[in-house]
Amino acid sequence: MNTAEKTIYKPIYTSTKKYKMFINNEWVDSASKETIQSINPYTGEVWAEIPSGNKSDIDIAVAAAKKAFSEGEWPKLTGSQRGDLLRRLGDLIKQNAEKLAVTEVVDNGKVINEMLGQLKALPGWCYYYAGFADKIHGETIPVEVPNMINYTVREPLGVIGAIVPWNSPLLLTLWKLSPALATGNTMVIKPSEITSASTLELAELIKEAGFPPGVVNIVTGYGKTAGESLARHPDVRKIAFTGSTETGKQIIRNSADHFARVSLELGGKSPNIIFEDADIKNSVNGVLAGVFAATGQTCMAGSRVFIHESIYQEFVEKLIKRTRTIRLGNPLDPTTEMGTIAFEGQCTKVLNYIELGKREGAKLLLGGKRPSDSELAKGLFIEPTIFGDVRNEMRIAQEEIFGPVVCLIPFTDEEEVVKLANDTMYGLAAAVWTKDVQRSHRVASKIEAGTVWINNYRKVSFSSPYGGYKASGIGRENGSEVIHEYTQVKSVWVDMGNEITDPFKIL
Repeated sequence: MNTAEKTIYKPIYTSTKKYKMFINNEWVDSASKETIQSINPYTGEVWAEIPSGNKSDIDIAVAAAKKAFSEGEWPKLTGSQRGDLLRRLGDLIKQNAEKLAVTEVVDNGKVINEMLGQLKALPGWCYYYAGFADKIHGETIPVEVPNMINYTVREPLGVIGAIVPWNSPLLLTLWKLSPALATGNTMVIKPSEITSASTLELAELIKEAGFPPGVVNIVTGYGKTAGESLARHPDVRKIAFTGSTETGKQIIRNSADHFARVSLELGGKSPNIIFEDADIKNSVNGVLAGVFAATGQTCMAGSRVFIHESIYQEFVEKLIKRTRTIRLGNPLDPTTEMGTIAFEGQCTKVLNYIELGKREGAKLLLGGKRPSDSELAKGLFIEPTIFGDVRNEMRIAQEEIFGPVVCLIPFTDEEEVVKLANDTMYGLAAAVWTKDVQRSHRVASKIEAGTVWINNYRKVSFSSPYGGYKASGIGRENGSEVIHEYTQVKSVWVDMGNEITDPFKIL
């Protein structure tokens, strides 16, 4: 049914849902029997309970994944057969997209239109990497050694630990799960304790799709217990993490003793550059899409908006006018344009940054507080907030706020704005708004960011690599590039008839 034909989506469960962890294709309680309450950020009500896993649970899950990697059915499957399983999973996600989307909305307060759009797109990741599963190969190398043949093979790493944040749990899980399974690895997933429910719902579909026991395991719990134990586990060959830069640093430290690989998609403070010849209406919509459409709870948020001084006033007026009309409300209502902050602690953090911006001398042009509307009082809403005349060195322009807060910074010319855009520890994403084709490519080439959009914002695809420069991360997700992240290369030399006459001579 088209969302326009629907009034308000209904929560999946009318009473508190009690989840269990998923290990070795079985539903189990945590070793401690302790649980974590999941609170709906719109109603403030406890709607689910999830197990609070710890090191004991991680140890069991990693053991199951390690055994599945080397024994049983999984290592015997061909690439085509792994691809078939991924296609089945994609089909099941497609069939259950609405249920999964509603679960995420209830868990993190994002609007149903965004989450339903994500869930309908997610099967594409399964299908894309299913196609890769039987095409992972090495190469024959013409080495300059007589009578020798040399070839390479790409092999899976082993047990992959995936640590996933709360803002788009299933999207960011599938970014890791699909290529990891296509390449023959097994997984232990630790979702955020704030939003574990949709990942546990996904586990039902993984089992239904026919993945063998131990191939995918899900341990819920806090980062300091379950997450840290996963990163430290000596049998985990790689950690794939999305989250804050500070946590990314800790994961590197925790995984260093056993030389586990890491891929880290971390924070951002992405520049949105509006040149004087930009289509103002389109670029205003781009700013809305870059921050407010996701309540600012996205690593790629275009939260630093650089506007050419000649159009600064006009742009600001139009941005404020459109922002005033953003509809806050029930995230399950398709007419709602901006939902809640995901949890109380994050709400407090965003409000503190708004107060900091005022103290730093930025001009608060709109928003900056919790809404006064009584219908919104129970939810963790923050008004879409615009700061004007921001200086790039201010903390609100340098630190990731992860909320509906945008900083407007005027600039005079191209050289200046490139320097300002790159003057940050981050380098995840950026956008350039101009009708000048040459300038668009020129500026894009100078921006220190892993993704640059031209005259658009916040577009991703399973076929295009995604990741950051500088403190925004290590490695890439998506596209063919990610296949290298989940495989290792073996070089094989074959002697075609040489006689070893001098054992001490290598070449």
